[in-house]
Amino acid sequence: MEPHLDARGPAAGTGGRGPSAPADEARAALASTGVYFMPPETVLASLHADGPHWVDWAAFAAHWEDLAEDAYAARRGTRRLRRYGHFTLDAATGGVQLLPHEVFVQPEHTNPLYDTVDRHFEPLTDAFADDPVLRSVLDLLGRLAGALDPTRRWSVKVHPFRVIATADGAGEPTPEGRHRDGVTLVSSLLVARNNVAGGESTVFTPEGRQLLSTTLRDPGSLLLNDDRSTLHAVSAVHAVDPALPAHRDVLVTTFTAI
Repeated sequence: MEPHLDARGPAAGTGGRGPSAPADEARAALASTGVYFMPPETVLASLHADGPHWVDWAAFAAHWEDLAEDAYAARRGTRRLRRYGHFTLDAATGGVQLLPHEVFVQPEHTNPLYDTVDRHFEPLTDAFADDPVLRSVLDLLGRLAGALDPTRRWSVKVHPFRVIATADGAGEPTPEGRHRDGVTLVSSLLVARNNVAGGESTVFTPEGRQLLSTTLRDPGSLLLNDDRSTLHAVSAVHAVDPALPAHRDVLVTTFTAI
């Protein structure tokens, strides 16, 4: 029987037994339960984006002001902004290479709205692709993904999202509902929340048993799951004050063994 986890339980990664403890705990949890929540203070320290380096995080978060409209989500009544980039990562060296821009296609039998649909998104800006915080995120995720597959090389797909809630309706981070992405590892990194409530992230077994449910509230909160053995979904976000801008900014990054 799969254990039920939450962000405050043993999978929270707050063991504090030394610099490698959080990464070791994350790898162990992913390998055993398929899901892990890493708290923001641990993530930001791992990225060297805390303390005097907070200005680096602010510069990273500013890229979400330069995203493009997602026409496919708009057809479903959701206003979502995004971009897309495809990298490879060498598991041994951590070396990252940005690949030429391409259409984005999810495999068959994964996403009920977009299975095998060619979707065309604007590429990451050069500044985003080269941002040192992004490169640190990819390095961290590459080390964690190794718990799921001993591959020498990863296909890494990077999706910055801004989901907007308005006075007229909620924003839907996952309009497709529970789904898989057809990859090895899925990660969701909270970058910012502005004037929104909701946005609860839940990870399930294929049979529907809930493994983890948490709301990513603070910048740097990181949720990871083994996409091969789980489904995931995020509840709608609502504007706290409908008269003011309201959005949830997240970086979704997937790793696929190649």
